[in-house]
Amino acid sequence: MPVVGFLSTGLSGPSAYLVAGFRRGLEEAGFVEGRNAAVEYRWAEGLYERVPALAADLVRRQVAVIVTGGGETTAAAAKAATATIPIVFNTGSDPVKLGLVASLARPGGNMTGVNIFATELVEKRLGLLRDLVPAATSVAVLLNPNFTPAVVNAQESEAAARAIGKKVTIFNASSDAEIETAFAKIMQARSGALLVGADPFFNSRRGLIVALASHHAIPAIYEWREFAEAGGLISYGTSLVEAYRQQGIYAGRILKGEKPADLPVVQLSKFELVINLNTARALGLVIPSGVLAIADEVIE
Repeated sequence: MPVVGFLSTGLSGPSAYLVAGFRRGLEEAGFVEGRNAAVEYRWAEGLYERVPALAADLVRRQVAVIVTGGGETTAAAAKAATATIPIVFNTGSDPVKLGLVASLARPGGNMTGVNIFATELVEKRLGLLRDLVPAATSVAVLLNPNFTPAVVNAQESEAAARAIGKKVTIFNASSDAEIETAFAKIMQARSGALLVGADPFFNSRRGLIVALASHHAIPAIYEWREFAEAGGLISYGTSLVEAYRQQGIYAGRILKGEKPADLPVVQLSKFELVINLNTARALGLVIPSGVLAIADEVIE
């Protein structure tokens, strides 16, 4: 029975819906976990420094293919751990620029995967915040300094804010306690709105983050729809579940004999705008009709 290695920066509980998406893709490719394929799971539980050792452990286990979740951190660790075992990644920015593949159409080497377009959408999210809270001259940006793309996200946030005449202030957090402290500092700085950066750890703590945004009554925009479903004001991004489903499909195709070098990187093309009207009402916000008109889903 072939063994798939599943490497994630997150926690198993909050990531169960992503694993379900991965399994669905694997089944579409003809493999059912426990029946004709096995999966070895490795969870870093938000401790990104553990990822290289977990990747090395899967290599020692001699799995047939490694599926990585959590963006550049796990993809880079898997790449460093093996040049022979096929790797199916998801990443938040161009994998060619990251040095993971030679090209999108023909990746070459032992890696392919899915681009979920996390960093490229910062300007769009700030623009949506401007439409929702036009009086907010200063926007807080919450980032995890332990997440590799945080530096790029900070730079893009500052550049995007300048383009629309706003000021951004970066607040860092990499633990539950630091998230709570960051919110206290955000309120002290009198930021008028909040952009929560794309980060697997933040995603696993979405309940805490949404609760703090509600408690402090600050309008916030998030990357993933799961935040809006949990009570967040608005989200704009691609579908993580779809990304993991595509990874499952590719893992199955590789188990059947295809090579990652010949499997084009999947570029997710659907961007979802989800608005939670209940949260908007609680904040005293009126969502502009133009924003409502382009929403993919409105939660009431």
